Amino acid sequence: MSEFFDPYNADRPLMMKCSCGRDHTVAEHEAEQAGAAQATRTLRERSETAEFEAYSNEFIEATLMKALFPQDAVRRRFLRAVGKGTAMAAISSLLPVASLQAMAQDKKGALEKTNLKIGFIPITCATPLIMAKPLGFYEKQGLNVEVIKTAGWALIRDKMINKEYDATHFLSPMPLAISMGAGSNAVPMNVATIQNTNGQAITLHNKHKDKRDPKQWKGFKFGVPFEYSMHNFLLRYYLAEAGINPDTDVQIRVVPPPEMVANLRAGNIDGYLGPDPFNQRAVFDEIGFLHVLTKDLWNGHPCCAFGTSTEFIQQNPNTFAALYRAVLTAAAMARQPKNRELIAKVISPQAYLNQPETVVAQVLTGRFADGLGNVVNVPDRADFDPMPWQSMAVWMLTQMQRWGYVKGDVNYKQIAERVFLITDARKHMKDLGMPFQAGSGYTKHTIMGKEFDPAKAAEYAKSFAISKAA
Repeated sequence: MSEFFDPYNADRPLMMKCSCGRDHTVAEHEAEQAGAAQATRTLRERSETAEFEAYSNEFIEATLMKALFPQDAVRRRFLRAVGKGTAMAAISSLLPVASLQAMAQDKKGALEKTNLKIGFIPITCATPLIMAKPLGFYEKQGLNVEVIKTAGWALIRDKMINKEYDATHFLSPMPLAISMGAGSNAVPMNVATIQNTNGQAITLHNKHKDKRDPKQWKGFKFGVPFEYSMHNFLLRYYLAEAGINPDTDVQIRVVPPPEMVANLRAGNIDGYLGPDPFNQRAVFDEIGFLHVLTKDLWNGHPCCAFGTSTEFIQQNPNTFAALYRAVLTAAAMARQPKNRELIAKVISPQAYLNQPETVVAQVLTGRFADGLGNVVNVPDRADFDPMPWQSMAVWMLTQMQRWGYVKGDVNYKQIAERVFLITDARKHMKDLGMPFQAGSGYTKHTIMGKEFDPAKAAEYAKSFAISKAA
């Protein structure tokens, strides 16, 4: 079948235009493919320099040190107490980051499994996981990885539970929910890294440009990508802060991200709190405008994560370490602003996001049109800090409890530490007799101007005027 028309493909609508689904010429399609190939070559060359290798190794070590010691004063006291050599030896012995630096030297480490399937949803949140494939980062770790575009989050969940995928792109609350049996059978899952921070927005239909105050939104219909998502919890938080009850004053529907713009265009929803590039795509298509970036609600908030089942990690610790390093290396590259435009070229084509490059570039570079006549510059509109703070997990659990997704008392700390993988580092440090601050995977967060202290989670969960919890 031609690359331009595909009438016998059940997974693709029949449109008399390019088979990638976009309305452009053969020459434009070929130019995009060539641009992506050149960008891939350039990024590969950058990743193979001694400068980037040193940067990547330091990035991984710094990520772990940040996990161990979020308070810099504690980190400095620890290093003064034990010395750099002892600290490095302790870190290199830890799981889930076991032997990462050793594996950089010995690419032929004993991998338990080399052929892996990893699911992803076609959104910019999955950037590190996606770009690790064309840039060869999985291959460098001795892994043969198939990254599989997946239709929706429920399917991601089911394929992980059924072991059809070895690892996946998760919404950060999903591993918590699956591990607890909320919305599915209980299967222990783990978050290895946060895939992205920020990178979301509330997008409204253009007809609502005169309704910028959320107090005016009674009766609106909103889309979110999944119930167990930061999108759902942040939208609910934002509405409730404005006095709008998200369960009675508006309707919130689950809409797969690739269908959000079409539903906005059709008038099925008035807006959505969704992942990019679909916020920017609504602006590009002149259907909607960006009401607010979620960065402005909680700067540095987690969105998506990279994770797998606890069973997979236990059975394949070396494979997991290799996978972990590949994804962290991609995150290190994605964090560098100089790479963002090239990354947009790599991940925009049909195999990955299937979006206009200019839309993806606006998201990743942070220079974008807002749909209100402005061109805005927000460099950290989307970022890729991989730190899986357990305090973030605690906040998610408070919101699950607040809105009735989990019932009764919640052992926030126990669940957060079981799912978000800073725990192993703490355990191994303790086993080694190293001084370690209790609760070091926790930090305070500021959400819409209010401080969240994970040490007072139960009081926080009960403090809201608008809540579904009994």
